Amino acid sequence: MNEPLDPDVYQGLAGVRLAMRRFLSFSEAALSEVGVTSQQYQALLVIKVAPTGRVMMRELAEQMLLQHNGAVQLVNRLEAAGLAIRIPSAEDKRSVLIGLTEIGEELLERLAAIHLKGMFENEELLVESLRRLRRLSRSD
Repeated sequence: MNEPLDPDVYQGLAGVRLAMRRFLSFSEAALSEVGVTSQQYQALLVIKVAPTGRVMMRELAEQMLLQHNGAVQLVNRLEAAGLAIRIPSAEDKRSVLIGLTEIGEELLERLAAIHLKGMFENEELLVESLRRLRRLSRSD
């Protein structure tokens, strides 16, 4: 039988989850204020960090852990909100690239700044909890 875990493991795990829950709650409130869902925000981030600032629908689906039709619906909603645009691929006429509109870029910039602040508010709890878990994993 496996030996019981050190009680500090539970403390570390609880701290990490608390920091994540606080951040996610903060994030949901910030996104709700501007009428963007968490999934839409994540998609904006995926598009923004693509090497060309544009992403193929297939890549967006993969990064978002969605089926192709789910990614298409997500892009439809982003387009309807004026945040993203479909761009025909110059290399493959069957492919479509997704890019951010100027409005999408501006909104993402605002949301990213807000999210950075929210992350740093939970930094101490998250770092201490992770350190505790790292220490305990080394002692095994």
